[in-house]
Amino acid sequence: MRYLGLDFGSKTIGVSVSGESGFVAVGVETLRREREENLKANVHRIGDLIKEYDIGIIVLGFPKNMDGSLSTRCEKTLAFKERLERTFKKVRVDLQDERLTSVQVERAMTSAGVKSRRQKEVVDEQAAVIILQTYLDKVRIKAENNREGEKL
Repeated sequence: MRYLGLDFGSKTIGVSVSGESGFVAVGVETLRREREENLKANVHRIGDLIKEYDIGIIVLGFPKNMDGSLSTRCEKTLAFKERLERTFKKVRVDLQDERLTSVQVERAMTSAGVKSRRQKEVVDEQAAVIILQTYLDKVRIKAENNREGEKL
């Protein structure tokens, strides 16, 4: 089983996927959104990715405010989560705090000398990588802690 990471924005959806081992996230693509309220083509493409990569869990970035309160974007993200759950009933959808992921990506690319135009093309995909990698690391650490507890 693999994981699919999504950075859900008003104009694009960044997409990442885990390797088969579930340890590493890699970027896949950035889906363009023609209109914010129309997600039909995007949901269809996500369905294709679920089949192609044998996805068991979708990890959806959750854009909280810096103080931990819910942003206005959170409502739209929760509605998108519900749509994914209704459409893909066999796939679990988990939320992952995504505060500062885009800033992390932009800083890393700037320090690597990536030009601004190229950054715009991949920032959402790379933000999806960070969202998914953060989630995968949490799952791995939790599993390691559970194994340590069993040894005691």
